[in-house]
Amino acid sequence: MLFFELIPLEEAFRRIDSITEPLEVERVGLIEAVGRVAAEEIRSPVDLPPFDRSTMDGYAVIAADTFGASPGLPAYLKVVGEVRMGEKPRMRLSRGEAVRISTGGMLPEGADAVVMLEHTELVGDTLEVIKPVSPGENVIRRGDDLRKGDLLIPKGRMIRPQEAAALAGAGVTSVLVHRKPRVAIIPTGDEIVPPDVEPEPGRIRDMNSYSLAGLCLQEGAVPVCYPIVPDDLRELSKALEKALEEADLVLISGGSSVGTRDIALQAIESMPNSRVHVHGISIRPGKPVIIATVGRKLVFGVPGNPVSAIICFILFIRRAMRRMAGLEGEPEGVEVEATLSASCPSFDPGKANFVPVKLEKRSDGYAATPLLGLSAMITTLTRADGLIKIPEGVEGLEEGERVRVMLI
Repeated sequence: MLFFELIPLEEAFRRIDSITEPLEVERVGLIEAVGRVAAEEIRSPVDLPPFDRSTMDGYAVIAADTFGASPGLPAYLKVVGEVRMGEKPRMRLSRGEAVRISTGGMLPEGADAVVMLEHTELVGDTLEVIKPVSPGENVIRRGDDLRKGDLLIPKGRMIRPQEAAALAGAGVTSVLVHRKPRVAIIPTGDEIVPPDVEPEPGRIRDMNSYSLAGLCLQEGAVPVCYPIVPDDLRELSKALEKALEEADLVLISGGSSVGTRDIALQAIESMPNSRVHVHGISIRPGKPVIIATVGRKLVFGVPGNPVSAIICFILFIRRAMRRMAGLEGEPEGVEVEATLSASCPSFDPGKANFVPVKLEKRSDGYAATPLLGLSAMITTLTRADGLIKIPEGVEGLEEGERVRVMLI
């Protein structure tokens, strides 16, 4: 049994990385692939664009025919046709000729530039050009965006809408991605009741199921919320056994600290092939977090305190889920730099402290105001835009210090 041995934050990250593996792969369509992680390297099977295209409404020309053109001395060209959108031009352009073309239209053979419409005047079938163009001006050449064989998406990259667009443009209609993690959320505690129940004195409504499920959805996982389990080892063990059969990762909310009725650790260790890798991390809030494996399944025990549960998810569970989803390299959150608008003491200098802050945009950048309410108050986070870290061994941060804010 690993019983409440506080380890440094970085060691916790190392242990999570050592026990987390990407899930199996599946092939999905492009829309479903957005937010998923590519399980293969994808290269373009074609040139993109597949032909020379105009980037402006105007006239396709031979650039040399416009050299020296000005409002006082226009270049005169004969308009010999029009390129309609979606059609291949039927003409070949010769010297002294021009063809009407729209943005995105295919350049006719012989043309090497496009004169913008506003730099021309049409008189009958004669085009007056008042500004010269150089070869390639207002044109995107075949393969300028992508050449056949160019890397579209590396393995381990999350597919965003812009990658989906590039894949579609290249004719790639499906992608091999890692399966979405399925996450079981088990709320525990004799004092917890569902949100639609009026709590008796001494009881509170379940908040963690909803915050944890929402965070799972943000990560592209599939959350499954289990009924509230009382502080009973047999009941929690039954719920955990069922969750391990149905999910890739299990979150137990509550029952992770060292009180006599905190039974999450006992339930985890009652499972065959279980191993507790972490019980206690040198942070505040979130110190009594449990990180375990049962076979190849991950189990996290997070404090029942709603703020602590959310911060534990952001720091640890999200890291594991991103690795399960196939992301390669160091998992990254979105951070901004800000200036502290007030001093921020460490509530426990022996641990890394994570403090919610409110951001304000100012002329010289962001200002971060620490929100120093009690850690049990969920409104501390509803008012927050991010978290700052006070490193272990530091008494606090001073007003005016520059800090990195992890957006939440």
